[in-house]
Amino acid sequence: MRRLIFPLCLTVASCTSSTAPYEVPTRAFSPTSPQQQPLTQASPSGQFKVLRSNRSIARDILQLTFFLENGKSLDTLTRFEGPISVRVLGDAPNSMHRDLKALLTRFRDKAGIDIHHTGHADANITLQLIPRSQIKKLVPNAACFVAPNVSGLRDYLENRSSVNSAWSRLERRTKMSIFLPSDASPQEIRDCIHEEMTQALGPVNDLYSLTDSVFNDDNVHAILTDFDLLVLRTLYDPTLRTGMSRGEVAARLSLILSRLNPIGDTLQGSARAEISPKWNELISIALGAGASAPERIRAAERAVVVAKKSNFQDVRLGFSYFVLGRVSIGQNPSASRIAFEQSNAAYGKYKGTEIHRAFVASQLAAFALSAGNSAETIAIVKPYISVASQYENYALLSSLQLLEAEALELAGRTSEARTVRLDSMASARYGFGSETAVQARLREIASLSPR
Repeated sequence: MRRLIFPLCLTVASCTSSTAPYEVPTRAFSPTSPQQQPLTQASPSGQFKVLRSNRSIARDILQLTFFLENGKSLDTLTRFEGPISVRVLGDAPNSMHRDLKALLTRFRDKAGIDIHHTGHADANITLQLIPRSQIKKLVPNAACFVAPNVSGLRDYLENRSSVNSAWSRLERRTKMSIFLPSDASPQEIRDCIHEEMTQALGPVNDLYSLTDSVFNDDNVHAILTDFDLLVLRTLYDPTLRTGMSRGEVAARLSLILSRLNPIGDTLQGSARAEISPKWNELISIALGAGASAPERIRAAERAVVVAKKSNFQDVRLGFSYFVLGRVSIGQNPSASRIAFEQSNAAYGKYKGTEIHRAFVASQLAAFALSAGNSAETIAIVKPYISVASQYENYALLSSLQLLEAEALELAGRTSEARTVRLDSMASARYGFGSETAVQARLREIASLSPR
């Protein structure tokens, strides 16, 4: 169980601390492998469907825009003014070009941003693929990151120590570079593009309290949500401009959001989601590589206690239990399963947490399969296969399908198992990457079964 279930956890959520010592906006690291298998990606249109009060959305926008991940505050609003051009450097897979094209379309259609692809060297935003090992040397624990006022890796290496490369000193946005792992799966590259492109355009912070956003280091959301696009559309509203203070922006948010998200004026505001540096620190220890297994478990247990005492009215208690389940697997599988069950219950108290519960379901299904309970395994994963597909998380989707296939095999339903396993392959190749990585995942999940 220590060897087999724990790898499943690695694909669920891999986090960095929101109190990181560096100020670079990043996406948390999650290990995958390269592949060039594209999947069709939806590009939702129409009005925003953000079922939260505009008052709470305004608070989140200010927190995301005027603070960095390490807690530093920013004095003024910065954004691009005028048309934005984007170029790609490096040997990008076909899937990346398709995913980038779909994302730029969403930026134009839903965020109202004038943005387009170019091959010119003077592009406003440069996407460059470099080896994962090089990214980890530059910004530890990050899957990808964005840097201001540089155009490509050579420019970044020559100027990263200068004042111009400091986000806290940024006065306007004219040039950004995003560094992506060239040896990653199509899904990880896509996920990085979604978050880092958005941070290049606007928000630079991450908040663990957010249920419906990629700007949360729990990495539950793989692609931009309606909330994220509403944030961008708000920040690029013509009534705002680069150089405005936090107070000036705050004074205009109510009217902007009323126009863009009228339903938000009819909804009751939620309790203020206070940031807890202590909870953030404990989560960082629990998920970090520097602590021993007992230290990580103690940190996760304390994070649960802090979350309860703080009475967070958001997803942080559910994530605390999830982390506790994850770090306890190798030491105490029974306690781990209980933690995952508590995580599922905590997430279940809030709307919009279907994808969070889908991640938990993959863990609980692994336990059920290991115990030889095929019916329970199928019952756990079945409702969440469509959820993973809806949220376009193909690594999670294929894991759930493979768990179902093994349970069907265990129940003697060989033909059905073969069909489900075959159906999972396109998602697995996009989600995990190389054929070697896909076969490794097949073996891991197959080995859970007692058959």
